[in-house]
Amino acid sequence: MFAGAHTALITPMREDGSVDYAGLERLIEFQLANRIRGVLAVGTTGESPTLLWEEHNEVVERTCKQAKGRALTIAGTGSNSTRETLAGTEHAAHVGAEVALLVDPYYNGPSSLEIRREYVEPVAREFPQMQLIPYIIPGRSGTMMHPEDLAILASQYPNVSSVKEATGSLENMAKTRRLCGEQFAILSGDDDKTVEMMKNPAIKACGVISVASNVIPGPIQRLTELLSAGDLAAADQLATALQPLFGIVTVLTTEQSPRGPVQCKARNPLAVKTLMNLLGMPAGPCRRPLGKMTRAGIEVVIKAARKTQELDPSVLAPVAEFFGVDIEARLADTRLVERLTYSTY
Repeated sequence: MFAGAHTALITPMREDGSVDYAGLERLIEFQLANRIRGVLAVGTTGESPTLLWEEHNEVVERTCKQAKGRALTIAGTGSNSTRETLAGTEHAAHVGAEVALLVDPYYNGPSSLEIRREYVEPVAREFPQMQLIPYIIPGRSGTMMHPEDLAILASQYPNVSSVKEATGSLENMAKTRRLCGEQFAILSGDDDKTVEMMKNPAIKACGVISVASNVIPGPIQRLTELLSAGDLAAADQLATALQPLFGIVTVLTTEQSPRGPVQCKARNPLAVKTLMNLLGMPAGPCRRPLGKMTRAGIEVVIKAARKTQELDPSVLAPVAEFFGVDIEARLADTRLVERLTYSTY
């Protein structure tokens, strides 16, 4: 069910900060035209922390209606409130989502035991017909469910048969495989770890929930197919061309402020949304408190896109064809750069 590439859809915005539903429709159609295996509506890449629940539900409903029967439909319904998560999952089930993604509860920091018993279990019991994907990302949530508790869930609830793994720890992933068994689906939550996770016999990941596939869905789906087929030489060649884009999910630069040098981390989805805007895709701004990139940061993004173009021009060709844009011209457009960056620190 989960093998292949699934896109963690960005939520496009208008300049006034409202959701661009027409843009969302075009982005979903782009994904489907490029044979993506599944689409995730309102994951954290979709700016779920800043969407109102009414907007959240509208994005989920529209995504499910458009993609149903054409790709696996996944709804991000996790939060740091089990009550909210139950309500969001109920709505997602009602509008036809096949799967719910449950990020570990952020900020309030429950233990692994509490995540299992007070968060995932209530949802698993309430919605036995819906597959659940726990999303383990301690770097963003400040907490995590351990493989031991995940294995207990998998043994007790047939609808907990997968995980989105974004710990960055190969040891943790291998433990998940040992404890959860061979049939349990491990999905990469980090684009740059997908190849290693799928090739590693101690992990045996079956696919990815990808951020970069907002821009390159076809190549990432192809990458997972090559890895699943064991065509490692072709997979490695393709991964080399994709690697520059994998590296911009988070962009770290050192900026010169009026009070001295400071580190600036442009976190997902800022850099990918910036690239989409550069390429002429309907992305729009991030919702506050996310803002713009610095000049140094956007240069990292542009350099990555140009490197991928140099290594394999076919990677970005579907963007040019679907959205009717000239990739090289847009990457060289200084007016776009000015509009998408802060002019001063």
